Amino acid sequence: MNDFNWLDILVIVLYFVIIIGYGLWLSRKIKSSDSYFRGDRKFSWWIMMGQAFGTGTHAENFVAQTGASFHLGFAAIWYQWKNMIITPFYWLIAPWYRRSERTTVGEIIEDRYGNKMGVFYSVFAILFFVFAQGVMLKGGGKVIAIATGNMISVNSVILAMTVAFVVYSFFGGMVASAYANFIQALMIIVLSFMLIPTGLNAVGGFEGMRASLPEEFFSLFSDKVGIGAFTILMLALNGVVGITAQPHMISMCATGDTERAGRVGQTYGSFIKRFVTIGWALTGLIVAALLVQNGQDLDDPEMAFGYATRVLLLPGLTGLMVASVLAANMSSASNFMVNTGALFTQNFYKKYMKQEASDKQLLQMGRLSGVALTMLGVLFALYIENVLQGFLFIETIAAFMGIMVFGGNLWKRANRYGAISSVITSFLAYYYLNYLNIGSWRLVYKWEPDTFGWAMLVGFITFFIVSLVTRPEDQSKIDKYFDNMNRLSDAKILDPDGKKPLARDHGKDLILLDFMSWFKKERWENFASRYREDWLGFLLAWIFVIVLVFVAWLVIQF
Repeated sequence: MNDFNWLDILVIVLYFVIIIGYGLWLSRKIKSSDSYFRGDRKFSWWIMMGQAFGTGTHAENFVAQTGASFHLGFAAIWYQWKNMIITPFYWLIAPWYRRSERTTVGEIIEDRYGNKMGVFYSVFAILFFVFAQGVMLKGGGKVIAIATGNMISVNSVILAMTVAFVVYSFFGGMVASAYANFIQALMIIVLSFMLIPTGLNAVGGFEGMRASLPEEFFSLFSDKVGIGAFTILMLALNGVVGITAQPHMISMCATGDTERAGRVGQTYGSFIKRFVTIGWALTGLIVAALLVQNGQDLDDPEMAFGYATRVLLLPGLTGLMVASVLAANMSSASNFMVNTGALFTQNFYKKYMKQEASDKQLLQMGRLSGVALTMLGVLFALYIENVLQGFLFIETIAAFMGIMVFGGNLWKRANRYGAISSVITSFLAYYYLNYLNIGSWRLVYKWEPDTFGWAMLVGFITFFIVSLVTRPEDQSKIDKYFDNMNRLSDAKILDPDGKKPLARDHGKDLILLDFMSWFKKERWENFASRYREDWLGFLLAWIFVIVLVFVAWLVIQF
């Protein structure tokens, strides 16, 4: 077992100096609140990919995945791969956020359902960021504490990470976050595969691993570990509905220099995450085999990644691994901090506290509120214990909110009454069913597919029934909202009427919009050319899904 030494510490210190310095250097680009919150929508597709991958990948992902695979086998990959089969839908969903022409998802909700619903969503969004940051910080703390032989405590790790990302995000905003995310994304990829060569050598390769572990540990699908077809289906539903309501979707999909940059970034940045997840799952099997061979065990499965880091890596490489874990967390936390500041500033400060605020004041409030709300995330990190369940919790609450976002774009008749009712009833059903299962009230329950499924069903039924029997939204506002969704957001030349050109005339109409109109003949006219960007990109994404699943299956055949 390797001790954490001066070389590892040097690597970590260098990482902090470089990433903070780079973020501060980029801060010179910040000239306005829009450049701080959205980077002036000038990021190239490769920056968007790095941002999507870096922001979507944080410490609790590989901590939870390695721990789950260590405990349940390779089939546990579907806890992270729940979004694999819905990743192609990102290609279809991404334009929603750019075409909204808004800075926050809260403003989109306001356009769709009115001011009060915008406030309601913004409260949820801030809580989402608080919970997400807490889970990320806890996950990073667990890994690093174990990797350093408890030389550095979990709380010390949380503090160091927080100080670092707050400094460069405070000054550099979304510009510093996006470019730092690209660099940190490269480090995450290194992290994801660094342990595998030495780990396989330590356990006697795949042959030694198979001799040490049950056969079901090498299945891609397994009902025996509770991850069968129904569970995967519920996890996918969680993902496809929930992601539409996640409050950082503007930065993920709408800060690129074109609509396609947003589509490519969100879709293929996510595919990179699906790929590296194979490495996390394989690392879990390696740790399981190593402990069996050594006659050891872990008190907590989520210690598996940190344990592997400590026993398998040479001095210096352990420090690089720790720096990569820090990168995974800080890339996400930085993005979340900027988005939290944007939400508070645009949806509360500007609307209700200082309507005549100058752009300079908006910029300052965005910075200050982002820091203040990030501190609440630190407090949540001290509360949460199980990283995997915390991760599933924040995605589950997003799914309940997603009913009104997802449903509101698919159905024009949806209204604010159906939206708020769907959220309330789905939450009530979720907590009541969990209470019946274990007999006590908790904030964070263990995620169960059947409980989640029933809660979502109740929410969607309520959404449709209440919307049908209550007063519809103002038709002029609905027409304006959907007219935006039907026009190119990155057009350089306007039509004679002063509006941006219709997307259908450029092969970029949106398939996943206004579902009920698909029952009308005119929606099917010129399908191939009208929806060219959507259907071609969607099919290509499915090819990537098939390839990645095949690669994962191939890995466990050795």
